Amino acid sequence: MTSYAAYGTNLDPARMGERCPHSPLQTTGWLTGWRLTFGGEEHGWDGSLATIVQDPLEQVFVAVYDVSPLDEPNLDRWESADSGLYRRTKVRIATMGGEVVAWTYVLDAYEGGLPSASYLGVLSNAAEAADAPADYVNALRRRACRSTGL
Repeated sequence: MTSYAAYGTNLDPARMGERCPHSPLQTTGWLTGWRLTFGGEEHGWDGSLATIVQDPLEQVFVAVYDVSPLDEPNLDRWESADSGLYRRTKVRIATMGGEVVAWTYVLDAYEGGLPSASYLGVLSNAAEAADAPADYVNALRRRACRSTGL
């Protein structure tokens, strides 16, 4: 098993359980020195896509899963890593039990653009399901989003 840090829709343990049934939630924590942002608007069907970028003053709430080798290919498909849209990178997660080295996905596109309101809703609900602090969830819900009149 390898550790995977989810910061997007996979924060939700129920969603992750459907996508990767052999990969249990290990813990939650913070990816320090990174910030959640959006990019690749031309690749998303409904606005920009979630990603993370290095930023020494920020942190991102994550859920850390023990990913089974059986589930890794499926997760790569879900996250479009098999198409090259996202790439894997190793990061260090600060948890209550200490530091964990995990891999996560980073969008291979330029930062910029706005996510849709529905996508932000899914992200904030996933963070809430993972027991992210209320201020983190509320900040997600207050983020600027793409107009629905496309």
